[in-house]
Amino acid sequence: MSSEKPNWAELFSEVVTSGLCTGCAGCVIACPHDVLSYTDLNGAYKPFHLDIDGDESSCTHETCTMCTRACPRFRAWEPEVDSHRFGRTRTDDELYGVGDVLLVRARESATHDAGQDGGLVSALLIYALENDVIDAALVSGLEGDGSTWKAEPRVVRTREEVLATAGSRYTYSPNLMAYQQAVDAGYERLAVVGMGCMASTPGVMQARKAGKVARRLGLTIGLLCSKTFNDAIFDELFEAKYGIAKANIQKMNIKGVFQIWTKDGAYHEVPLKEAHAWTREGCEHCPDFSAEHADISCGGIGTFADWTLTITRTDQGRSLIAALIDANLVDVKPIDEDPDALALLKKLARLSRRRWPESADPSPRRIPVTAG
Repeated sequence: MSSEKPNWAELFSEVVTSGLCTGCAGCVIACPHDVLSYTDLNGAYKPFHLDIDGDESSCTHETCTMCTRACPRFRAWEPEVDSHRFGRTRTDDELYGVGDVLLVRARESATHDAGQDGGLVSALLIYALENDVIDAALVSGLEGDGSTWKAEPRVVRTREEVLATAGSRYTYSPNLMAYQQAVDAGYERLAVVGMGCMASTPGVMQARKAGKVARRLGLTIGLLCSKTFNDAIFDELFEAKYGIAKANIQKMNIKGVFQIWTKDGAYHEVPLKEAHAWTREGCEHCPDFSAEHADISCGGIGTFADWTLTITRTDQGRSLIAALIDANLVDVKPIDEDPDALALLKKLARLSRRRWPESADPSPRRIPVTAG
């Protein structure tokens, strides 16, 4: 960061109200003065400043820069995190970021079946928890009995809790908001599971030296993501047009269309173009399809629906995958066996890069959109 000391006022104008804010909640959990909170009402998914101190656009703690240190969209965030995580900035041909691509799936049937696609994220978390790599993980789950399909941040500590929260929602959960709950319970070594917006947050905190929060967020598992949707999509599209009540939804996936399985055994498809109107605002300018600053990035694209496309990006990520292989917990195939998946990865990464506005820091647009 530059020698100036930007605080909430700059973050509010340059990120929160400019359309760049992803809603990751990094600024909220990093604030040492407890003057920031978070709302997901009416599709906002944004931090806000409490009126107990200053107003919505200003903070009386003018010398405190912690919120800007935690923001993965503030100023030159991308080269800062690249340099910290990988010791260099990416090259022009690294469309999906730094890392090696392979196909992986969990061997254990319970893990594979509970998870999305190959079940790798669940396998990673279970191994890390049971082998003293982490104390807890910040993930998303469904509130209550799951019938509302409202995603919420969760802390998981056991195999059973990991499997209970497995699967994809496609609406947004600021998983970092479970951080304080984890700390209050005495957990120090935390994993974060989340899309690119959340996957960059630990790295930017570490690069900008954001104190204890940065040190506790030691493992990041990223999820490939083109966009997430406002919670209103359940009532206003799925039920209103297709008669699919959210209380009857069993599972969802996206494979070119919204795939929806219901508890009555039926299967439905909803064209993605019809869901566009419910795109979450925080996704409109996000340039990161492949969670480029995670230790390991995972997604379900490609020919093999029961395998996870996996990108190992850091020494920690490579070591963790190697440990699962040595323990016979996963099967692995080279990405060469699914060239269409690699082509799609590059295509979707390139499309996401085009979203980043020219008015913002130019770094995320520096990779030629015609490359790959």
